[in-house]
Amino acid sequence: METQSVPVDFLPIIFQVVVALGFVVTTLIATHLLGPSRKTKDKLETFEAGIKTIGNARQPFSIKYFLVAILFVLFDVEVIFMYPWAVNFRELGMTGMIEMFVFMGTLLLGFIYVLKKKALDWN
Repeated sequence: METQSVPVDFLPIIFQVVVALGFVVTTLIATHLLGPSRKTKDKLETFEAGIKTIGNARQPFSIKYFLVAILFVLFDVEVIFMYPWAVNFRELGMTGMIEMFVFMGTLLLGFIYVLKKKALDWN
């Protein structure tokens, strides 16, 4: 026998969401109205990790930094896909093994391409 959900079953969840949103809105409004609003030169100044700003923040620097960061994220995410495969290694059988070799081969081809393009050379 199947039981069907009726809208009344969702009432506790809706109530919890309304209370949470009400708390957030009330807190934001209360801090805005009750908190001090003294705008001084020091408060309006950019502050990052305790270091005073010097010069222009729009100073250009090498694109190699971004390239290495993007490549790290790319290969890191691909390696993360290997974890579920390792966990389910026995259930996937030979088909899973072949698919992982294809995946790792594709990953290796991408890495060889990056090395051939000398994307990781800093000189």
